[in-house]
Amino acid sequence: MNINDLIAIVKKKIKKEIAVQDINIEDKSFLHVGHKGNDKKKFHLKICISSKELSEMSRIQSNKKIYKILNKELKNNIHSIQILIT
Repeated sequence: MNINDLIAIVKKKIKKEIAVQDINIEDKSFLHVGHKGNDKKKFHLKICISSKELSEMSRIQSNKKIYKILNKELKNNIHSIQILIT
C-alpha cells in the first residue's frame, strides 16, 4: 500500500466513527529511516484531529478509540502514530 492510499483510508475510517471538525495526516516515515527495525512497508503517521467529541475524553480514552478504529492498519501498514487532538 502506498502512503496516499493509507492516508485516505485512515481519514475515511476516523470520520466515519468520530465527529471531526478537521483532520490532517502527515507522513513522518522519513524520521525513522536507518533506525533498527524500520520496515519500508510500514509508515509513521502524525494525525492532527480537531474534534469536540475527542477533546471531551481523557487522552487515554481518545487514543484507545483511535487505535480501535485503526486496528487493521496498525497491524499491517502503520508502525507508529502520533496523535494530536484539539
